Order: sequence, then C-alpha cells, then structure tokens
Amino acid sequence: MIEKEPFDLDRVFEILEEVVELYPKAGLFELFAEGHRSVFELLIACMISIRTKDEVMLPVSRKLFGNARTASEMVRLGREGIERLIYSSSFHERKAGQIYKIAERLVSEGREDLPCELDYLLSLDGVGPKCANLVLGIGCGKPFIGVDIHVHRITNRWGYVETKTPEKTLAALEEKLPKRYWVDINRLLVPFGKNICTGINPKCLQCRLKSMCKQIDT
Repeated sequence: MIEKEPFDLDRVFEILEEVVELYPKAGLFELFAEGHRSVFELLIACMISIRTKDEVMLPVSRKLFGNARTASEMVRLGREGIERLIYSSSFHERKAGQIYKIAERLVSEGREDLPCELDYLLSLDGVGPKCANLVLGIGCGKPFIGVDIHVHRITNRWGYVETKTPEKTLAALEEKLPKRYWVDINRLLVPFGKNICTGINPKCLQCRLKSMCKQIDT
C-alpha cells in the first residue's frame, strides 16, 4: 500500500482552485457573478435549489429574476405567478408560497432586501442553515460555511472530519477549518464533487488530491 502524504490544507485549496477552473461554477456563485448580488435574490435562488440540480435551478432563477428581483416586485407577481415561473423546480408549489411570504414580510417591514443577519434568515419559513450560511458568505462577505452534500461527502472522504450528517459536518468544520476557507469550501467542493469526487464511482485515478486523500468509503 502506498503511504499517504500528510494532508496539507493550504495545498489542497491551491489544487482545488486550479482544478475547478475547468468546470461550471457552483450555482449561487454563478448567479452572483452574473450580477444577482442581493441577499434576497441569493436566498430565493438557494430555496429554489433545494432538491433541484443547478442545471435546473439556474435557468429557473434567471427566469424568475427576469420578472422580479425585489420583494415588492415579487409580491406583485403573486404566489401563482411565482409558481408558474419556478414550475420546473422540485416542490415548486411549496417554494412559491414560501418565497411569496418572505417577500410579503419584507414589504410589510419597509424593506426591499434581507438583512445580513443569521437569526433573521433562519426565522424565515423554508430557510435552513445551509441556505442562510451560503447567502451570508456569498452575498454579505461574512465568514459562514455552506455545507451541502458535496462538502459533507468530500471532507469525510478526505478524513478531514468524521461525521454522519451535514449538520454535524458544519459543526466540525466550524471547529477545525480556518476561517479564510469558510466561504470558499462550498465554491470549490461543489464543482469538484460534481465532476471528480462524485458520490458514485469517484474519479480517484485522475484526482490530483489522491496522494493526500484517505479515500474513506469510496
């Protein structure tokens, strides 16, 4: 058996930066790059992404934002208008109701955008830690870790954490991962997880991190 190199986190992130240049950006980072930078838009897109692949979420979100980008515009669309525009996403009816309620609350509070406050975001129906953290990291530039299935799977496969659920992975990474990587870990591991370190049949032989990865449960 070939002895593994020590796990050098800085080198891992350097390599990831180079590798993911070949692949499409993670969905919310792509929307941010396109100019959808309000906390409101990013949160709505993240809600649409739940149980929905980026390949569907991105065109659906663009279509929705082509009709409404602010809370007041979303309210004017109405629940049924929102549902028609996000029909291709999973659970579109429930999501439309949640999106409308968030927009309605903002308008009633005299706001057009959401505040960069974790407690406020988590108080919204349909918003959990993954979306709240992603939005605060991407849209607000705050140090938060967005843990999705890719971040959970890969950090455990590396042996960097040993956890059973994304929620426990989030807690473990908050304890262990240097803050300079908190936002970037999702930006990098989503495309890496979709194209190299996949859930089934990971491409270990062509992975540039194989010498440091423990390849747990591959």
